[in-house]
Order: sequence, then C-alpha cells, then structure tokens
Amino acid sequence: MSKAWSRAKGRMIAAAYALGWWLVCRVPESWGRWAFQKAGDITWRRQGGGVQVLEANLRRVIGPEPGGAELRALSRASMSSYARYWFEVFRLPVISPERLLAQTNPVAGKDRLLATLAAGRGAVLALPHMGNWDAAGAWIIAEGVPRFTTVAERLEPESLARRFFAFRESLGFEVLPATGGLGRFGILAQRLRAGGLVCLPADRDVTGGGIEVDFFGEKALMMGGSAALAIQTGAALMPATIWFDGAGWATHIHEEIPVPEEGTRSEKTLAMTQAVARVFEEGIRAHPEDWHMLQRVFVADLDLARLAKAQAKVRATAGEGTGP
Repeated sequence: MSKAWSRAKGRMIAAAYALGWWLVCRVPESWGRWAFQKAGDITWRRQGGGVQVLEANLRRVIGPEPGGAELRALSRASMSSYARYWFEVFRLPVISPERLLAQTNPVAGKDRLLATLAAGRGAVLALPHMGNWDAAGAWIIAEGVPRFTTVAERLEPESLARRFFAFRESLGFEVLPATGGLGRFGILAQRLRAGGLVCLPADRDVTGGGIEVDFFGEKALMMGGSAALAIQTGAALMPATIWFDGAGWATHIHEEIPVPEEGTRSEKTLAMTQAVARVFEEGIRAHPEDWHMLQRVFVADLDLARLAKAQAKVRATAGEGTGP
C-alpha cells in the first residue's frame, strides 16, 4: 500500500468517525442504538479476526466443556455489548451528568474511593475492558471528582487519535498516550502524590512490558503499572469491574489491594498484579458478555517473536521493570 493511499484511507476513516459522531448525537437515541446493534451483529456473523480472538478469550472464561453453540451465543452477546459501548461513547456528549448519576448502580466501593481521595491520598483504579469504562469515568466526574488521569492507546490515523483524546479530555479526563515509558510513569506518580485519581486499563499488555499472571487457569500478560504506581507513591490500588445493568451501568470498586510487607519491588508488583487478575476473573465470570476483549491476552495465543521484540524495545527505552 502506497503512503499516499494510506494517508487518504486514514482521512476517510477519520471523516467517517466524525460524521458518525455528529449523527449519533442528533438522531433519536432508539434509531442510533438499533443501527449500532445491527452493525455489531453483522460483524459477529462475518467471523473476522477480532471475533475469533474474542471467542478464544471467552472459551477460557466458560471452560472447554460447553459446546460451540454456547460459545457462539456468548460471543454474539459480547459483540452486541461492544456495539452498545461504542454507541454510548459517541452519545456521551449529550448524556447529562444527572442521567449518569441516576442510571449508574454503584454496587460497592464508591464511598470508600471518595473517602480515600477526600483524605488527600491518591488512588489507582485498575480496570478490565468491561462494560462502558468511558461512561464510568464520566460518572466518577459527576460524583464530584474534579478530574482524573488515564492512559489510552493511540488510534490510527493521528487525526482520529487527537479527536478521541480531545473528547475524553472534554469529559474531565486527563489522557496520556500509552507509549511514553518513564515520562508517562512520572506524570502518573505526580498526580497520585498530589492526592489525585488515576484509572488504568490493566487486562492486556499494550507496551511489551507486561507481567505474566495466572488468568482463568492459563498464563496471560497484564499491565503491572497500577501496582508499580501504588508501591512507588503509597496510593491505594483498587480494582474496578464494570458491566451493563439494564438500560444503565453498574460499577464495583473493589477493596484496596495492600502492598506486601516483604519481597523485592518486582515481587511485590507481581503479587499485586496477580491479585488484580483474580478480581478481574470474578467480575468477568459474572458478566462474560460485557468483557470486550478482541485482542490476544493469553500467552499461548501470542506471537512470541513479536512479543520478544516489543520487550527488548521496552528494556532499551525505559529500563526493565521501571515503567507501568
């Protein structure tokens, strides 16, 4: 593919997103919801690479015994849930804080989180890709947290990445790119030492510096930044799970994972990341259809040569074990 065609394709993708964003915020909600559900179902029927990876991940959740029909039904429900996520993301600019407060069911932990922040102590929420994490972030802002910091992968093309960064920042998020090594880690640590809130997706390695944990009975790579930040700054590490609850949303902010009293920094980070993985298992098992993991998580599914190159790059640029 030529560079000129690649740039043109990128502009078309960005323009399509911009048009879709504009339309979804203006058509009746029922129309937009129907269109996104149809698109999710069509994507599921086509059985593209993303859907195949999703089914491989969900097979670990439900175990090897259920038949193919059960797995297919679950993956279809998950794609429907994923389509709902995108529809609601596009509509977030016109969803009022009052509606977020009224339709979010804080199953547990909200008061604990708010009390931690009110006492001047920072907190890290480690999140899986479940439910609508953007709506959960907007809900936290509506609850009175003035701002929080998060990390996001850069989308392609660059103009689309800038649009998504600006959108999330308009909601009250401070968004840092997922690449940045020590610089990014330092900014997150500063926010936590100042008593701020950091929310980090943690159920997939996006940098090549992930930590190997046991997850649904297999080895998987997850981001250890949440634990590393808690160890470095004294912030409270609280895993959170999110799912759709009827027409609204549910959020469970779990109890703080304490820093182990003994062990090296790496050993403590591993132990805390493993504890986060156990919480994620519990939440995903309860609501597997709302786990939108269309990327490879489990070591058995990874391209090991590509992974080795990514890990070497991380070690060369940031120093092994120093970044999130």
